[in-house]
Amino acid sequence: MVNLGEVFPNFTADTTIGTIDFHDWIGDSWAILFSHPADYTPVCTSELGKAATLNPEFIKRGIKMIALSCDSVDSHKGWISDIKSYCKFGPGFPYPIISDEKREVAVKLGMLDPLEKDSQGLPLTCRALFIIGPDKKLRLSMLYPATTGRSFDEVLRVVDSLQLTETKKVATPVDWKQGGDCMVLPTVKDEEIPTLFPAGVKVVPMPSGKSYLRTTPQPE
Repeated sequence: MVNLGEVFPNFTADTTIGTIDFHDWIGDSWAILFSHPADYTPVCTSELGKAATLNPEFIKRGIKMIALSCDSVDSHKGWISDIKSYCKFGPGFPYPIISDEKREVAVKLGMLDPLEKDSQGLPLTCRALFIIGPDKKLRLSMLYPATTGRSFDEVLRVVDSLQLTETKKVATPVDWKQGGDCMVLPTVKDEEIPTLFPAGVKVVPMPSGKSYLRTTPQPE
């Protein structure tokens, strides 16, 4: 399993848009790779449908999405019709799906679920999700069991946090959403505040007397 901050492993794979080199496909964009146990399964269909409908929001943020399942490209292409019907999506499909019938990518990325097997007894992929930066480094990973669908609204929220904190000296607090107040990093010195945070900083009084909890409006 790749660790946060490490370069995400490259691979070559067949997809619904042809054979790709993963790093070349990412280019200088952010990317989200999310895996699924199998084609023509209910939770997976709902997830890929939600991702498709949210694709314009991810595009606004400079993010490419790509899915993975342990079935063939032909199976993926047939399944896409069901996904589009389920989520009422228009013509075309906004992102590719990787075929990983030999489980080579799944093994490389540590995505196999030993408790979930197909009709031939082969392990299926769990619901893994990776967010990768333009530098090809892993910024976030999620791992869900097959029975629990993910929230792509949460994925979008996390992307907003990652991209904001990439360039601003802030962190995002619990339940933060786009436009909400942020936390000033503890490493920011008081004398830096007027330059870094012209909208001002509020120090939240604490029983300890320590002034570590500082909030500021979301930086532009």
